[in-house]
Amino acid sequence: MATSNRKTSTPSPLAAKRAHPRDPSSEVPSKSSKSSAPPLPLPSSGPFVEGSIVRIAMENFLTYDICEVCPGPHLNMIIGANGTGKSSIVCAICLGLAGKPAFMGRADKVGFFVKRGCSKGMVEIELFRTSGNLIITREIDVAKNQSFWYINKKSTTQKTVEEKVAALNIQVGNLCQFLPQDKVGEFAKLSKIELLEATEKSIGPPEMHRYHCELKNFREKEKQLETSCKEKTEYLEKMIQRNERYKQDVERFYERKRHLDLIEMLEAKRPWVEYENVRQEYEEVKLARDRVKDEVRKLKDGQIPMTSRIQEIENQRHTLEARIKAKATDIKETSQKCKQKQDVIEKKDKHIEELQQALTVKQNEEHDRQRRISNTRKMIEDLQNELRTTENCVNLQPQIDAITNDLRRIQDEKALCESEIIDKHKERETLEKEKRNVNDQITQFDNLMNQKEDKLRQRYRDTYDAVLWLRNNRDRFKQRVYEPIMLMINMKDHKNAKYIENHIPPNDLRAFVFESQEDMEVFLKEVRDDRKLRVNAVIAPRSSYADRAPSRPLSELKQYGFFSYLRELFDAPAPVMSYLCSQYHIHEVPVGTERTRERIERVIQETRLRQMYTAEEKYVVKTSFYSNKVISSNTSLKVAQFLTVTVDLEQRRHLEEHLKEINRKLQAVESALIALRETNKHLEHRDNELRQKKKELLERKTKKRQLEQKISSKLGSLKLMEQDTCNLEEEERKTSTKIKEINVQKAKLVTELTNLIKICTSLHIQKVDLILQNTTVISEKNKLESDYMAASSQLRLKEQHFIELDENRQRLLQKCKELMRRARQVCNLGAEQTIPQEYQTQVPTIPNGHNSSPPMAFQDLPNTLDEIDALLTEERSRASCFTGLNPTVVAEYTKREEEIEQLTEELKIKKVELDKYRESISQVKERWLNPLKELVEKINEKFSNFFSSMQCAGEVDLHTENEEDYDKYGIRIRVKFRSSTQLHELTPHHQSGGERSVSTMLYLMALQELNRCPFRVVDEINQGMDPINERRVFEMVVNTACKENTSQYFFITPKLLQNLPYSEKMTVLFVYNGPHMLEPNRWNLKAFQRRRRRITFTQPSQ
Repeated sequence: MATSNRKTSTPSPLAAKRAHPRDPSSEVPSKSSKSSAPPLPLPSSGPFVEGSIVRIAMENFLTYDICEVCPGPHLNMIIGANGTGKSSIVCAICLGLAGKPAFMGRADKVGFFVKRGCSKGMVEIELFRTSGNLIITREIDVAKNQSFWYINKKSTTQKTVEEKVAALNIQVGNLCQFLPQDKVGEFAKLSKIELLEATEKSIGPPEMHRYHCELKNFREKEKQLETSCKEKTEYLEKMIQRNERYKQDVERFYERKRHLDLIEMLEAKRPWVEYENVRQEYEEVKLARDRVKDEVRKLKDGQIPMTSRIQEIENQRHTLEARIKAKATDIKETSQKCKQKQDVIEKKDKHIEELQQALTVKQNEEHDRQRRISNTRKMIEDLQNELRTTENCVNLQPQIDAITNDLRRIQDEKALCESEIIDKHKERETLEKEKRNVNDQITQFDNLMNQKEDKLRQRYRDTYDAVLWLRNNRDRFKQRVYEPIMLMINMKDHKNAKYIENHIPPNDLRAFVFESQEDMEVFLKEVRDDRKLRVNAVIAPRSSYADRAPSRPLSELKQYGFFSYLRELFDAPAPVMSYLCSQYHIHEVPVGTERTRERIERVIQETRLRQMYTAEEKYVVKTSFYSNKVISSNTSLKVAQFLTVTVDLEQRRHLEEHLKEINRKLQAVESALIALRETNKHLEHRDNELRQKKKELLERKTKKRQLEQKISSKLGSLKLMEQDTCNLEEEERKTSTKIKEINVQKAKLVTELTNLIKICTSLHIQKVDLILQNTTVISEKNKLESDYMAASSQLRLKEQHFIELDENRQRLLQKCKELMRRARQVCNLGAEQTIPQEYQTQVPTIPNGHNSSPPMAFQDLPNTLDEIDALLTEERSRASCFTGLNPTVVAEYTKREEEIEQLTEELKIKKVELDKYRESISQVKERWLNPLKELVEKINEKFSNFFSSMQCAGEVDLHTENEEDYDKYGIRIRVKFRSSTQLHELTPHHQSGGERSVSTMLYLMALQELNRCPFRVVDEINQGMDPINERRVFEMVVNTACKENTSQYFFITPKLLQNLPYSEKMTVLFVYNGPHMLEPNRWNLKAFQRRRRRITFTQPSQ
């Protein structure tokens, strides 16, 4: 944060400061950089009041090296030329008594009050106390900007110091007690309310300001309670009125609810009636089931004898079937033997047939061999003829070799082309990857520019809108128009942005730069006049300042810690740079380091630079027109806000050129790829043609060889067929002999087969007889089984009927249970819960073993389903007549009734609390207002007397617009300096500066005798007064401040009129500044007095 400018004089190195005493009790302020003055003896405590300042010591504080001041108990007038260090004593009083640095109006950091070039400073204040003086020491560390506190040389905290100071009623923050030079103008700016508060704290009893604060708090709470009571009363009336409007709807709702309750009772009883009907049906089905069960048992008893007879017949049938089975086995064995004999005879027949077939096959093979021999000879003859007609193919080999060479050459060319295609693909991928990287880097630069534009949009929206308009309308301008300077500037190092932002005002940082006056007028008319945008515009100089060399080379300044001029810290277009060099001389302002700040006085004296920057401060150096002295001011640098984003425009331009080069290379690679693909396609086509031609030549060359191989193969086959011969006559004779032998064996087998057939016929007759006996037994069994089946059919019907009845019983039982569960659910009864006696009419036993009956509320309702359904229909019709009723209305009505009751109770409590506050206000008001009015009357009396003595008029009164608004009470000062005018309230605007100073001074004097503070400080309040008023005021100050039992008074002034009245009780402190001041260790007040007496004694003799 920037601090206020702090001007310091720069006398010669031997200059020092002294205070010239008016009398032997005067203090001598001293200044030194090497040694401190010896402590002076403390004055007597007789005339001092509790809390008065006895001694002020300073070391390395503002303009002083070492200085000690011992003020008097009454009026202390500190006088000296401007810049000698009078206000430094005021600053020492404020800071030494735990005052805030900002109250002085000079700087907000305590480190700025330490003498330049020193690392530490000290202020020590000694206050008078009857129990023993209080010495408060404050040591200031510049590097840490911290203070270290001591009370009577013992370390303590600032809070303890503040408590000690407050206990002595010292208020350095109260303008009625402590009025520094930079706050004189603010006293007249105090509002009536603030003046009352300052007066209460300054001269009122300690409890007066506390009562006032209590009254304001009580009044604020009273207002809150009144507002709360009023709001609650109005809200309560609205709620009562609203409930009255809905009362009839609520009654109709409850009427409808009675019908709905009856419907609910009917719907609850209906399951009980259904249950009772189903239970009776269940009992009837159960009785029918038991009757059918008895009939089934009787039918089963009648089937037992029939079952025994069927079993006996079944055993007899099994015996006959066993004998039949044995006969069948014998028949099967005999038949098997007959079958075997037949099979042997069939084999003999088949053997004869095979011999005949073998002979036939041999005959057919011989005929086929003769035919194949004839065909082979004819085929050989045809192949030989074709071989003779085939052309000579000896000359085809050179053609084949030539084609093979061409194919090899084309394959090499294809491989080379494909390799080049692969290389081009890789090159294209590399270029595309490089292109993506370059695009990403350009995007990063654009993002940085967007950050700068976002900051511009957030802080200066009109300027940002104008930039957007300019980008869309550049064609309307004859020459180039540059966007706001903050967008055009690109810092080489973002750490240096603070220097540029502190040097160039924000209005120019957001200004557009034009090269043509006509373009600027067009722009301002469109943007500022038509679009109502608040923008700034400047014109670049016609002759360029951008390249002008500084008046002093940087190499001469490097010894002082300077490393660059402002111009070299950033880049910008030439017109923008030219404007900044012309307007703000950025090519002449150097930038230094912390090393520069450490030797700043030497830099100022030797370089004579007008402006310069150190690491954290800006220095401006001027030369006084009157004294020709060099005066410097320094300001802390603000933190950079807009130029911290750095964009390397040269690198971005290089990237864009690189991107164009990459695109050009990509186009060249793509063109080369297309040409290579066409070449590869042509080579592929030529390769296919040569391969086809070579294939045809190879086929022609191999045809003769194939014919020769076929002829050789056929001759070999013919030779083998001629060698394979057969004797048919011998084969026929052998076959006839074998057939005769087989026929003899066949006749013997036929005789054996005839005997077996006779045995088999006898066994079949015996088997048939057994089968007839078995059939008779089976017939009897079937008759018995038929009778049994008829009886079983009747039994099954009975059993089926029994099952159906039992299932029906189970279904009815489940239905009973379900209806019972539903009925209990309707009545909100658990499954195992017994129905209370008061809800029972009868207790029947139900199938599940539980006792249940409908509640007694059901006894007045119908007992049949038809009657219940009819009554339900009637009640539903009646309930449907009540339409338009909302259940939420009833809920809200009930809720509001509760809220009305609760709100009524709260309102009673609030009214009781309000009455208590009003009683407290009445009591505190009486304790505060009456003493305050008396105090204001006293102030008014003294204030009016002071003004009357100056032939003017003035009055002070307690002003308020409403007696109950205690935070609006204030002290009103009205003055009149001319007889022709009326009394006017003292304001910062109505009276002149001198009139305000006179009024302020007289008001403070009016407080002097009433004041309970131990001292008052007024710094240069007589600066704006005319000589007449200044003389009158001075006389009043002397008369008032030099009375007995008044508080200590410090009056600081740079000049006085001649022939003013003085008092013996005054203490006058002169502050001198010059190159011939004595060192502190040579300052001896007694020696000066002795020398003065000697001079006085020797003058008459001379």
